[in-house]
Amino acid sequence: MKLSFRWYGEEDKVSLKNIAQIPGMHSIVTAVYDVPVGEVWSRESIAELKRQVEQAGLHFEVIESIPVHEDIKLGKGSRDRYIANYCENIKRVAEAGARCICYNFMPVLDWTRTQTDHVLPDGSTTLVYYKEQVEKVNPLESDSDLTLPGWDASYSREELKNIVAQYQSMTEEKLWENLKYFLKRIIPAAVEYNVNMAIHEDDPCWSIFGLPRIITDENNLDRFLKLVDVPNNGITLCTGSLGCSCKNNVVRMAAKYAAMGRIHFVHMRNVAVLPNGFEERAHLSSCGSLDMYAIMKALYDNGFQGYIRPDHGRMIWGETGRPGYGLYDRALGATYLNGLWEAIEKNS
Repeated sequence: MKLSFRWYGEEDKVSLKNIAQIPGMHSIVTAVYDVPVGEVWSRESIAELKRQVEQAGLHFEVIESIPVHEDIKLGKGSRDRYIANYCENIKRVAEAGARCICYNFMPVLDWTRTQTDHVLPDGSTTLVYYKEQVEKVNPLESDSDLTLPGWDASYSREELKNIVAQYQSMTEEKLWENLKYFLKRIIPAAVEYNVNMAIHEDDPCWSIFGLPRIITDENNLDRFLKLVDVPNNGITLCTGSLGCSCKNNVVRMAAKYAAMGRIHFVHMRNVAVLPNGFEERAHLSSCGSLDMYAIMKALYDNGFQGYIRPDHGRMIWGETGRPGYGLYDRALGATYLNGLWEAIEKNS
């Protein structure tokens, strides 16, 4: 297990110096953030990221993420150009030392929450998803009374309306076809440059606003892995994205896919599953609905040797910044994961 931590570059309020002080920290998870989706990252930008990370005494081995252009997901005629650019980005980050690339194939929205500052009983704030709030929103109507977190950063209201409309006639089967087309072209590049591609599950793992979502459960992950059945085509096991649905047995999935050698990256976070949605909680098992010990043991017992990062944390102790990506609670999560792993290892 290689412990890692997401860092959003020089603009991140959490510094590399602080991250390096977390015991057992191995790698930084980062990306080039100032290039439009679908375009090629400059070697200079990649080299500068690598320099900063290694100067802090950490490894530059995980990229999260190289975003997939919507034209690829929609299967437009322009997709071949964007796929060629994607392969070039795989090559360039691999040349700089990256060994794992996390990405997703979610139409339009990478994640959906209804609030990023919900106050928990202990006074900390967290990200939540409540169905009744989502139901008030229709991105195809201009008078919706709620703008969900994450929308404004990516699309204007009109742009969002347009892109969602393009997906209205798309079936899940068509999205599967487009994903297969993409994988058939990028996985050979990943094999050539010795990089593991790790798809992230849909977050949350069900359809929203009629948009097709396909990386949602065990059956669909099985189908995904068979599309291009080589070790480099793997998954990011996100315990929160899968665990927010009671239909997903995350412990069983961790054991199964680790034994197959197809988990290349793990996002560990705990969620409290509610009748009307879910709340992100502290990493400790008793704080949410997931057995974090059992998940870690399933990974260990089945030979997992990839990267793990503490996923979204609460904002605690008065910290401000990017919701879910403060230092304090994620550092607590990293230490908790370290402790679990050491105990499991020593008792094996």
